[in-house]
Amino acid sequence: MIAVAPVVETTFSDLTLLKRGKVRDVYQVDENSLLIVATDRVSAFDCVIPTPIERKGEVLTALSQFWFAKLGHIVAHHLITTRIDEMPARVQNHTNQLRGRSMLVRKTDVFPVECVVRGYITGSGWKDYQKTGEVCGHKLPSGLRESEQLAEPIFTPATKAETGHDENISEAQMAGIVGPEVTAQLRDVSLRVYKQAADYARSRGIIIADTKFEFGRDETGQVLLIDEVLTPDSSRFWPADAYEVGRGQASFDKQYVRDYLETLDWNKQPPAPELPPEIAKATTARYLEAYELLTGEKL
Repeated sequence: MIAVAPVVETTFSDLTLLKRGKVRDVYQVDENSLLIVATDRVSAFDCVIPTPIERKGEVLTALSQFWFAKLGHIVAHHLITTRIDEMPARVQNHTNQLRGRSMLVRKTDVFPVECVVRGYITGSGWKDYQKTGEVCGHKLPSGLRESEQLAEPIFTPATKAETGHDENISEAQMAGIVGPEVTAQLRDVSLRVYKQAADYARSRGIIIADTKFEFGRDETGQVLLIDEVLTPDSSRFWPADAYEVGRGQASFDKQYVRDYLETLDWNKQPPAPELPPEIAKATTARYLEAYELLTGEKL
């Protein structure tokens, strides 16, 4: 499915906007369900870039749907449908904008933590390790090199920041926020989901270096996997055939955008600069390639 034009922002007078995030617009549909719209916005260094990444919202939605179905035997999820013709009439009124980039989901009471799993030492984990030899309370072996695979994946939660950076925390700190029983449950589920997904992705030529999950509790008390799952926005996807320990890696995610922005004389404060067309198109190509490698299908 090819979007007619990039979708940067949505506004629907007959739906109640609950939240406009860096990428997603979230609407109340009824008492128990929400509409999550994945736009083509892209953020970097906590700033929304004014140039959209065409088809990005389609990839995020389709890939999340793929993973929800594939991993549903491990943990229940909030997805009801991605098909517009199965959604309420007032959602169908906006089919042209919403098709391919929308999820009707069950409403949950969201846990206020990011459940991050790292299988490789990179990103903020690499920076923390260089300073302290630890990542979120995990003491790691000395002598690890950038991008090296860990002996076992580690659970490294983070706080959720409405603005600015999420802050890495320890399991003990997470337990102080959501309680020790919930912490143990979310840790164990996150590790199981990551391990199964990482093994599958590796067989398809992609290394999932790390990822973040979100969870919520529905009206019955059941814990559900929510939001997006294992997408290029929530994960570091590396091409397995180009992987080499000791350096940063090529990626299928928005790291390509970050790398371009690092070449500019920009202080990483709003307003963010526009992206050249070739950078935006190349980023779209990376998102689509990741989807095609993981699912075996073209979008």
